[in-house]
Order: sequence, then C-alpha cells, then structure tokens
Amino acid sequence: MHLGLFSLLFLFSWYSGWGQAPTARFTVSGYVREAGSQEALIGVNVYLPGTTTGTTTNTYGFYSITLPAQDSARLAYSFVGYETVERTQALRSNRTQNVLLMPGRQLTGVDVKAGSLVEKVSESAQMSSIDVPVSQIKKIPAFLGEKDVLKVLQLMPGVQKGSEGQTGIYVRGGGPDQNLIILDDAVVYNANHLFGFFSVFNGDAIKSVELIKGGFPARYGGRLSSVIDLNMKDGNREKLHGEGGIGLIASRLMLEGPLTKNKKGSFLVSGRRTYLDVVAAPIIEAQTNGQTKAGYYFYDLNAKANYDFSPTDKLYISGYFGRDRFYASDKVQNTDTGLSWGNATGTLRWNHLFSQKLFSNASLIFSDYKFQISAVERGTNDAETYLLQYNSGIRDFGLKYDIDYYPSPQHSIRMGLQSTYHRFTPSAVVLQNAVINQSIDNVSNIDVLESGIYAEDTWRPNNRWRLNGGLRLSYFKGENIAYVRPEPRLSVAYTLKPDLSVKASYALMNQYVHLLSNTGIGLPTDLWVPTTDRVKPQQSQQVAVGIAKDFTDKGLTLTVEGYYKGMNNIINYKEGASFLLINDPTQANSVRWEDNVTAGRGWSYGAEFLLQKKVGRFSGWAGYTLSWTQWQFAELNGGKPFYPRYDRRHDVSLVGIYELNKRITLSAVWVYGTGNALTVPVGRYDTYRPFNTLVYGGGPGLVQNLFTQNVRTVDDYGTQKNTFRAEPYHRFDVSIQFHKQKKHHERTWEISFYNLYNRRNPFFYRLESVTATATEPARTALFRYSVFPIVPAVSYNFKF
Repeated sequence: MHLGLFSLLFLFSWYSGWGQAPTARFTVSGYVREAGSQEALIGVNVYLPGTTTGTTTNTYGFYSITLPAQDSARLAYSFVGYETVERTQALRSNRTQNVLLMPGRQLTGVDVKAGSLVEKVSESAQMSSIDVPVSQIKKIPAFLGEKDVLKVLQLMPGVQKGSEGQTGIYVRGGGPDQNLIILDDAVVYNANHLFGFFSVFNGDAIKSVELIKGGFPARYGGRLSSVIDLNMKDGNREKLHGEGGIGLIASRLMLEGPLTKNKKGSFLVSGRRTYLDVVAAPIIEAQTNGQTKAGYYFYDLNAKANYDFSPTDKLYISGYFGRDRFYASDKVQNTDTGLSWGNATGTLRWNHLFSQKLFSNASLIFSDYKFQISAVERGTNDAETYLLQYNSGIRDFGLKYDIDYYPSPQHSIRMGLQSTYHRFTPSAVVLQNAVINQSIDNVSNIDVLESGIYAEDTWRPNNRWRLNGGLRLSYFKGENIAYVRPEPRLSVAYTLKPDLSVKASYALMNQYVHLLSNTGIGLPTDLWVPTTDRVKPQQSQQVAVGIAKDFTDKGLTLTVEGYYKGMNNIINYKEGASFLLINDPTQANSVRWEDNVTAGRGWSYGAEFLLQKKVGRFSGWAGYTLSWTQWQFAELNGGKPFYPRYDRRHDVSLVGIYELNKRITLSAVWVYGTGNALTVPVGRYDTYRPFNTLVYGGGPGLVQNLFTQNVRTVDDYGTQKNTFRAEPYHRFDVSIQFHKQKKHHERTWEISFYNLYNRRNPFFYRLESVTATATEPARTALFRYSVFPIVPAVSYNFKF
C-alpha cells in the first residue's frame, strides 16, 4: 500500500511537469503561525499579489510554492481576521520562510480594509463549503449562554435544524448518521450533551471548524451528506494563557502554554462541567420529602500537546473525554434507574517533511462511544429482585497516512490511506429476575474493517480554470461480506470575470455504518450498526452547480447553489419495530436487528443562498434554503414516497454582529423554518378485554390473573406517513457583551435572550380529551406542546 502511494506520487509528479519549459524554478516553503501564540493557522492564502498564482496552508500551517527564478519575488500572506503580511526576497535558491500574522485590529472607528482580509471564494475550486471563525461563534447569541459550534452550523443554508433546542444536523436531506464529525482526525459518533440541547465541542479548545455539504474532496469518505472537520488549538508557545467562563448551567476553564523554555512545544487543557445536579437535586429531594433523589450532569475535557523534534519532525497528541449521566432513586418504590453515555477520542500524529515540496502526516486514532441504561428494583432486605442493564457502543482503532505534494503552483496533490477497525456492540443485555429465577447475559460484538485509499489534485491550468479531481477506493470487510467500491470526485470553477466564477461538482459517496433511530431527536439510545450480509452500504450521488461572487471592497462573499442528491439503501425501522427488546430480552440473541429494519431510497434537491461577511465592525450572514426531500421504502407508507420528518420547504437565517465600540458588542439572530412533517393521530378509540383474562408480562412464564375489566385507549394514526405539517418555527435571539480590559486580564459580561418575543414553537403534538362544558360537548383535540418560552441568560467570561 505504501509503495502504491509513492507510485501514484511519481505519476502525478511526471504529469504535473509534462509540457513545462525547462526553466529554473525554486521553492519557498514554511509555516504560518499567529503572532503572540505561535498557533499554526489553517487555510492562509499565500500568493503573488496581482496574479492568481498561490496556495494555502494545510492543517498544520505548512505551505509550499514553487516559482521561476527571479531577483525580486514578493509573496503575500492573508487570512480572515489577521493583518496581511508581504515578504520580498531574491529567488535564486530554495528558501524557507516562516511567517507570523498579527490578529487584525478592527475597532479603529472605521472598518479595516476587508479586501485584504477575506479569502476569495470565486478563486477556489471547492464549493458547498462553509467555515465560520471561532471568534465570530463566540459573539453569536446562544441558548442559556452556552456557545455551541453545531448550533451555529444550523444557521447555515442547506442545514436543517432538529427539534426545538436540539443540536441535530440534517444536511441536504440526509439523516444525522450521514454527517462525518471529525475532531483532530478522530470520529465523534454522538456529539450531544443534555439529550441534544448542547454539543460536546467546547469553543475555548477549538481552533477551526469547516462544514462541507457537497463536492467532497477525495480525502473524505464514509458518510453521505456532510463533513464537519474540527481542529483543536495547539496551545500557546509564547506564554501561559487562560480563559474561561461561568454561566447559568455550566462553567469552563482553559489553560495553554509552552512545554519547554525553548518554545518548541506547547500544551492545552480545557474542561467544562454543568452543575444542574447540584442545583436540581436538593429541590427534588425537598419536594419529595427526601423520598426521591435525582440529578443530571455532563462534563468534557480536551487535552493536547505538541513538540518540534526538528525542523522536519513534529509530534502531536490530543484527546477528548466527555460523559453525560442521569440518575434517579426512589425510596418508596425501592428502585434505582440511570442513563449514561459518553465519548472518548485520542489521536497521535507525526509530521515529517521529506522536502520543501513533500509533507507527510501519520496518525494513530482511537474513538470510543458507549451508553448504558440501568434499572434496579429491590425487595425486602435490599435483595435485588430485578436488574436490567442495557449497553451499546462502538469502538474504533485507526491508522491514517497522508501526503501533501506541491510540484508547482498549478498543482497541489494529496494522497493517502486510512484503515479503521470497528467493534460494534449493538446489544448487550443483562437481566436478573428473582421471581422467575432467571439470569441472562447477552453480549453480541460485531467486528468489521473499513479502509480507503485516495488521490486528489487541485489543478490550475490557467487564470480561468480551477479543478479539484480525485478518486477514493473504499473497502469494507465484515462477516461473510466484503465490498470494494470506487468513489470519483470532481469540482470545477470557471472565472467569468474578476471576483465572479461559476462552479459545478459531482461526488459519489458510500457509507458502511448505520444509525438506528425511532425517536427522531438524536437520543443516545440510537444504535450504531454496521453493514452486514443482509443490509447493504448506503450510497449517494450528488451534483451541484452555482455561482460565487466576491465584493472585495465591502468584504462580502455571495454564493448561490442548486443541488440534486440521490440516496440508495438508506435504512429505517419497520412500522412498530424497536431494537430495545426489554419486554423479552431472552430473545435478544435469536432476533437479529436486521429483522426490524427496511431499506429504501431517498432524494433531495433545492437551492441555497448565502451572503457572508466575516470581518469589520459589522459582520454576519444571511442564508436562505429552498428544498424538497422524499424517502421511499417498500414496507413503509404502503410503498409510496413520503416526506421525512425534517423536510423543510423554506429555511431562513439572519445573523448580525456589531462592534459598537471596544467595550460593547451587539448581536442578534432571527431564524424561520417551515414546520416539520409529522405523523399525528387522526382519531382515538377504546378497546376492552373481558374479565379473568390470562396475560403474559414481567418475563417469560410469569402469568398474572386480572380480575378487573381492562380498558385501553388507542390512537389511530391513519394509513399515510408524515402527512401533517407542524406550524412554522421562528424565533429571535439577542445578546450584548460588555468588555473590560484590565492590566493583566480581560473580562466580559454577556446578557442574552433566547426567543425574545416568546414564540411558542411546536415540540410535539398529542391527542387529548376535552371535558364537556355548558356550551361545548366532550371532544378529542390535538394539542401542541412547546418547550422554551423566552429564556434570559447571563454569563461571565475572562481571559488572562
């Protein structure tokens, strides 16, 4: 495999040099970092001013550009939010040029010259890609004051929101399992805290975030709908620095600094914990006279360290650890129940610079996600009469090797391979029941191997064309099954005139893991399962076209895109099916999860509009999405197409941030979305069972005699799926930040209001009986339930 990579590299090198004049050429390479912290900067534009010749820094801040020999070569380095730097030097030999960029000082009474600070989307071959500066994320109003990366991404066109307050992401008609969420090369399988109301990503520890919705580069694979690529900060190499905050429900602290006096390395540690349990538990206990104890908390910890062993060898180690836990204990019923879930990731990376044109990175990756449900019922003398534990999870061990090769300004070549060993535990049931004198311990592990090899080239044949073409070959090996599938990718941009281009892309994606969910709101009880001999891999093909326009004098970028995506072999539960076989766990081994699911297809198409401004006293964006999504399963809805829950016809987001002065920042968000497609009851009726009926319950063989008449009310959901449209969703959030610069630290007070005009957005609907009055007969009506009215919040943040 390693030999194959270098063979491909040789072919690319020969191809990139073919037809070029034999003129002397030299290479300028190096690292671009932030002044004051030595933090590597990702995506910095390095170019010859006045030309389209240039490149960008990679994930580790490295760049390389090869130019003809000349007496005076002038290179510019520009990045959003930083002052542009230019370097002039003679180019008569290969040169190493490391550059420090100073954060831009924007509050000078007028806007900075935005044209020099904003990258030009019209000059990039990549489309359907969005990045939001973390500094901007921290200024946007947030629920309960907790800044959240995923909730900001929900404000982007093409990204449909989940239920009220949820962090679920549904991109261009895809489900939550079709998003590849990566933190420092490690996959995060469940990115939710507090049942989905917050994400696991602490903004203090995040350096960059990029969302790719289509036109996927060949280096990404394994999901159908999107890639969310997050990179943690490396840590401050210059001095000890810290920041944190105290909010209504959680507090956080981040520390970073140099590892050694020679400033060759740095570290970062960031932690966050909620204190809902500390606040709520005494209230619950007081209200129940000490008979009930209950609580919930979450925590997360990010850690990273890096060290430069030499100018050509650098080592990085990073990890994330987080957990949620809910618990309840009832002294009257003598029961204990609990629910917990969490992620752990670890990445060890080694950078090696073979030459000024050839950069490599090798990664060892670990990821572990698991959850557990437990229930204990005790009899006399605290003897356990009933014990239920339900466990599920997925554990990964991965190896990844990537090469960046820069043969000329016309070509930027990437290639690599990745292999991941998955261990799935979709069902681990432990049951003890003293009544039936039975103990069951069912554990079913599934081991599979998923691999891929890729090569891609960003090619600039002339001043008008930009192309990114690549091929990924994916491989999957499970029990009695193996797949080898090619995945071609192509993105093309053609410049119509300066600052205006038309773009098109095509991508074929395969997905070998699936998420089983019948909740629709991303609870941790949703189960990850692999492709098997009975369930095929999911596959999608997506085509997109659009235009990109830069308004350099105003610091604005405009993108308009249309897309069509077809999806095959997507899976869903059959009607009435559930994988939680709690009523009869003795059957957990004999009933395969594949028996409960059905495979089908889906398609999504629409148009997206984004006007974005990243710098200046006033920044933000306006986004609009018009889309249609439909699914079709042979065993659902009578085989007819239907709209899935998160199909939305219209979606609007308006985000504004205004730096009133150095001490005050104002921000506001307004969102609107067509209501979700739901299946709600259309009627209700009662069923009766006669006296003295024998029924089974409580476990196999346990018989109960009922001597009273049984009446059961049943809701009738009709024969059609998701024919009801919820009311539109909209809300208005505002916040104001007060900054104060002290001698040794900076403090910020923030006051925010979520849902300022108190919109009662629908969370769920339910049929209920309405009693008769003097003027109205008794009836059954459909009631709407909401979760959040206006929610004020105050938080205190600090830096030192």
